[in-house]
Amino acid sequence: MTTARRAVTDGRSRPAPRPPEGTPPPAELARQARAVLADAVRIARWAAADRDPGAGHLAAHTQERASAALDLTAEQVRASWDRARLAGLVELHGGTVRPGWRLQAWDRDDSAVLRGWVALFDAWSLVHPAPDDVAPATVAEVVEAVPQVLSLLQLSAGPVTAPALLDLLQQRVAELHEERCEVPEVPYGPEGAEASGADGTTEPAPDATDAPETTDAPETAGTTDAPNGSDVSGASAEALLPPLLDWALEGLAAVGALTLGKGQATLTPLGNWAVWVKLEQICVAAQSPAGNIEQHAQDMLRGCARLTPGPARAEYRAWLAARTVGSAITELLAVARGEDALLRGLAFEALRVVGAPAEPSVRAAVNDTSLRPYALLWLAEYEGADPDDAADVLTREEATWLWVDTAAAVADHGETDLLVRHLESAVQGTVPALLREVRAIGHPRTVQVLVALAAAHPDPALAKAVRRAAFQVHTGGA
Repeated sequence: MTTARRAVTDGRSRPAPRPPEGTPPPAELARQARAVLADAVRIARWAAADRDPGAGHLAAHTQERASAALDLTAEQVRASWDRARLAGLVELHGGTVRPGWRLQAWDRDDSAVLRGWVALFDAWSLVHPAPDDVAPATVAEVVEAVPQVLSLLQLSAGPVTAPALLDLLQQRVAELHEERCEVPEVPYGPEGAEASGADGTTEPAPDATDAPETTDAPETAGTTDAPNGSDVSGASAEALLPPLLDWALEGLAAVGALTLGKGQATLTPLGNWAVWVKLEQICVAAQSPAGNIEQHAQDMLRGCARLTPGPARAEYRAWLAARTVGSAITELLAVARGEDALLRGLAFEALRVVGAPAEPSVRAAVNDTSLRPYALLWLAEYEGADPDDAADVLTREEATWLWVDTAAAVADHGETDLLVRHLESAVQGTVPALLREVRAIGHPRTVQVLVALAAAHPDPALAKAVRRAAFQVHTGGA
């Protein structure tokens, strides 16, 4: 919870950098983002209302019903559904579709819209898969070079010709050949020594061939080993760069970051703003409403998110004093069952202030998968456990679920360096072990968390492993 709260409070400890001159105001950027994701919002709202239990990867009969209801082709339905999931507009809990918190705030919260679009921007290569006949390692090199291509487009402040972009791409790929690396089998905790898995054996590093890496998130790197273990020759890889540049530009255009002309590309206002956001490593923090005590639980918790624990507890007490205990508990648990992970943690902080009257409701919440780790920690502390030792009551799976949920809060409300540091709090000793267990628990935000972590992590080898895991979860792989 400290990590999740720091996601907001750290972001408010200094003035936010100003965007480049000429950048449209947030309201206009949000309008453009809403236009890009219009079909995704339509299918998200349809699916949330329909509650189709088979709507994970849309079944054929579901596609047909969505196509008829929304007047979209089957291909448009599939594309819009993927965008809705990647942008956090829908989430899957078991086999049931639920609206993501961004969808609920879509019409009234411009920052939620922009965050949803940035999530789609980060996952551009999931939206627009690479050609099947290109080695994954070559694709990974191009994906890692894309941020430099985007930077050139931003610095140019106008159209850039394809030959100029190709020249930069070739230079960057040549640099990657010199920086070739493997995913190291080392822990990421403070010890710096190789860690072991739960069974005492060393966790193996993920093999470059265990999943096709034809789709990767931006700002990440990969190795240059071909799938069969042999190096792709410089000549053959270079010959693939022109079509792969076209693929990357088309993918970025597909998410609304670029416009393509004859032999040239130009950043859209959204794309220009997103590149600036990435370069500055900032994100739009949730805005706190005034008058927290008079607000409903959700808005009150949002307002308290920027406070340190002491002042926040005082705010919770004042809010509780203005309500009956039963209605306050019901309202806080309703927020906890929502889609915003930061508010889920804050709701249980407020319930700690309630104390004994909340025990029966919290004990009942243990049966809710999304609330179980929080409820178990609450009960452990209520029964006298030291807060520093309370996490011992969680199983490995519950601790991993909580790690992903907290990572989702950081990804939604925090800065990239905090998300990277969040790795150190995982119970697993190695990145491969963490990724295997994260994929296994089925958290609905897994793909978005992994895509965000891959985009943020400065280690190209670790970022590659995280991207691979995100791709496997997105496509339903093991």
